[in-house]
Amino acid sequence: MPSNLGQHTRAEQLAAVLDARIRDGGLRPGESIGTLESLRAETKFAYSTISEAVRLLRDRGIIEIRPGRGGGLFVADAGPVVRMRRTLLRVPDHPETVADAVELREHLEILIATTAARHRTTRDVADLRALLVGMEQTRTWEDFVRANWVLHERIAEICPNEMARAVYVGTLGHLRSTSSPIGDQMTDEYRQQRLQIHCELVDAIEAGHETAVRDVVTRHNVTA
Repeated sequence: MPSNLGQHTRAEQLAAVLDARIRDGGLRPGESIGTLESLRAETKFAYSTISEAVRLLRDRGIIEIRPGRGGGLFVADAGPVVRMRRTLLRVPDHPETVADAVELREHLEILIATTAARHRTTRDVADLRALLVGMEQTRTWEDFVRANWVLHERIAEICPNEMARAVYVGTLGHLRSTSSPIGDQMTDEYRQQRLQIHCELVDAIEAGHETAVRDVVTRHNVTA
């Protein structure tokens, strides 16, 4: 995992790896995927990073944690929301389906961001600020874009509409898995513009200013 991204990003990346392991391995509900200790031995990540990744997967309904003797981490019995997200991730990477994912994400962006502005907490805002710092400190375009995805997923976590959140995160996962590598053709000026618009989005969410959120999201989607 890239060392120049923050802990939250490493946890997100580990969560994505474990989710893919469950899907690609055809693991069924109730099957074991290890323990916190076995994951730490395998990945060499800090215990806090492992715990955060496990929490993310638990909150998304992908795994369940069983305490006590014989306990550990097990594949959860996925409900319809989780199945929908996994279906989106399995959509073929044809150009037209990528365009469909972009269109769907853009339509959901305002709903996700405005509800985040209504329901954000001090902790949420602190996390978003930390992720902005992570974006600014990335050294490559690929890492910048990856940090950008993580920021949007964290914004989506604030949205209480579980169905909208699942579809939105699913489109992000599909776009992330089908995106071409980012080259050096992107200028530093464009990168700075993208960072600035995300800073404005977080500012508007923190302020709870839904009109400002709508304006920023519109500009975000037009200039992407």
